[in-house]
Amino acid sequence: MSSRTGRAETLRDRCDKIRAEEEQLREGGGKAGQERQHKLGRLVARERIARLLDRDAKFFEIGLWAAHKMYEQWGRVPAAGAVAGIGNVANVPCMIVANDATVKAGAFFPQTVKKLIRAQRIAFENNLPLIYLVDSAGVFLPMQDEIFPDEDDFGRIFRNNSVISAAGIPQFAAIMGNCVAGGAYLPVLCDKILMTEGSGLYLAGPSLVKAAIGQIVDQEELGGAKMHSEISGTVDFYEKNDEACLEKLRSLVALLPEANEKCAIPGSKDAAKPGDAIYDLISLDGHKNYDARDLLATIIDADSLDEYKADYGKTLVTAYARIGGRAVGIVASQRLQVRTKTEGIQMGGVIYSDSADKAARFVMDCNQAGLPILFFQDVTGFMVGKAAEQSGIIRSGAKLVNAVSNSIVPKITIVVGGSFGAGNYALCGKAYDPRFILAWPNARYAVMGAAQASDTVFSILARAKERGDKKAAPGELEELRAKVKASYEEQTDIRYGAARGWIDAIIQPHETRDVLVNLLRYVGRPPAKGRFHTGVIQV
Repeated sequence: MSSRTGRAETLRDRCDKIRAEEEQLREGGGKAGQERQHKLGRLVARERIARLLDRDAKFFEIGLWAAHKMYEQWGRVPAAGAVAGIGNVANVPCMIVANDATVKAGAFFPQTVKKLIRAQRIAFENNLPLIYLVDSAGVFLPMQDEIFPDEDDFGRIFRNNSVISAAGIPQFAAIMGNCVAGGAYLPVLCDKILMTEGSGLYLAGPSLVKAAIGQIVDQEELGGAKMHSEISGTVDFYEKNDEACLEKLRSLVALLPEANEKCAIPGSKDAAKPGDAIYDLISLDGHKNYDARDLLATIIDADSLDEYKADYGKTLVTAYARIGGRAVGIVASQRLQVRTKTEGIQMGGVIYSDSADKAARFVMDCNQAGLPILFFQDVTGFMVGKAAEQSGIIRSGAKLVNAVSNSIVPKITIVVGGSFGAGNYALCGKAYDPRFILAWPNARYAVMGAAQASDTVFSILARAKERGDKKAAPGELEELRAKVKASYEEQTDIRYGAARGWIDAIIQPHETRDVLVNLLRYVGRPPAKGRFHTGVIQV
């Protein structure tokens, strides 16, 4: 019977009741919790999802009733403190999971874990990209025994992150508040990590660190967005606020091949700078420093650059961009001298451990997203010396070489200056199967620069001569030095390399954009389908 009317409850009555209860569940922690979130300068979970989705996109929510009346001894936990569902982002259906910080600070209850695991399973089985909007205080400690240890508990989330990644399904994580303790592994196991100013990412917060090891440290220094973008290198994109973070997320999802297929090729913009600007930027002898971003501004579509880990590993610029509307990944030598928080001054054109690590992860991410990669080489090699060796430069370089070697997306290499030593290898030289390898007329190819190489070769030859019958005259040695240098300079001339097939073509710098627009069409063609075919043979 209906208590309000005294008549029997109908199906319509029950549906109306369920709808009303669901509206209440969608309120999360209620107005007080929402106001608290807004005072912190943050959006609530459902506001974040609404901004992330395409205009007028439907959102198919799952698990809205999770934890209903299950934890009343701890108060209400509407929707298990998380929102999950499927909606279109940049025309791509995505599974979105957002912690609701208005409910117990977004802490994980047993049903929160099960809800997230279910969302991961749906995404895995339907090949849906996953977007995590992270804002959580971690495990709800009074119930840790029901959350932490079993095979379908908290640890399963991170295992799923890893399996989903191995399956090639894109995962994006945006840290937009707290991300604490074991929960910190979720975003770091994703392909791309964004973090807003004022958020925190750490295994233990300041209070626990003080209790555990007696160290006093503030939240920003311990695990703030700037620290992770500049020092640890954990965060790929540092964003000022929720709105900027969500806009960046949309632009990153729009790079996925599926987004481009559904929109055809988005209308391209002209480059921000004319091609002729290159001639004022780069010198023939390669001694003039320049900002790689200024070079890219003559080639890529205007306003299309999304730089990856911009504040970390600065001697290589890694970025997503568009050329003629086509999405690409870019790895470019930075020729400016840069300063880092940990290493101090780093020389332009040199690959250091941090830049190699960054580029290796970027190459892997481009393969995950199916993006062709453009390599712009103007590199003198890897850093040498005691500090470099102790930083693991060989290990980091090997990591980058491995990533480039196993890359399956199309690669195009443009030598815009020097291409020396192992830098040639790490930035996709001829031995690493670029679909096309091009060079500018000023390009130079060799195991090291002419000055260093000629001095080294000269000293070897001079010692050999000294061991001969008589001591060489000073004039004779100088003549030998000049001869060695001239020979080496001839070999570094790009025409020498072109004659031997080390490159496919020498192109004019100002024509680089036009050439790449065409090459990207060629490499974007579907692969040939193999079939059994012998042609005509004699019987």
